[in-house]
Amino acid sequence: MRLFAAVLPPDHVVHELAAEIAKLKRLPGSEGLRWTNRPGWHFTLAFYGEVADDLVPDLSDRLSRVARRTDPFDLALSGGGQFGHGKALWTGAYGGVEAMRLLAERAEAAARKAGLPMGEHRRYKAHLTVARSRDSVDVRPFVDLLRGFTSTTWTVSELALVRSNLPRSGVPGEQPRYEVVARWALGAGR
Repeated sequence: MRLFAAVLPPDHVVHELAAEIAKLKRLPGSEGLRWTNRPGWHFTLAFYGEVADDLVPDLSDRLSRVARRTDPFDLALSGGGQFGHGKALWTGAYGGVEAMRLLAERAEAAARKAGLPMGEHRRYKAHLTVARSRDSVDVRPFVDLLRGFTSTTWTVSELALVRSNLPRSGVPGEQPRYEVVARWALGAGR
């Protein structure tokens, strides 16, 4: 199954982001972007790709230990940016960014220890993707508007293991479906 470790914003923050996205969608050029949907709004900590069923229990045990060793931290959605010359538009994070970077590094290390091939290590950049484009789109107006956005702060209190089900219908614009397969409380057992 296709898996990744993630931090999921709570519903009230998702509603705040939805209001901000509604403003972005009113900007000229917004039709050239494929907007992600609410179920897909998450901070990916470590992407594992296709994971063999027999490796999932060990990965889960290791992620459980990662969660227990990581204290809860405060976070807010804040600002925005782009990757790949407008190929991806994102909002960032404010607050416990270093704590989330440590959690991401631990989630990646857990996968390596469980035998998952993780490829080259990259320094973690906290971002939540809000739109993508196949063509280069000038996303500067969108980034400019996102610069002024900051959500309510919340306490990140859990680590999630999420399954990504890729679209299969061939319908243009169909989004992946995400299913939380496990959650672990941060700092539990300390």
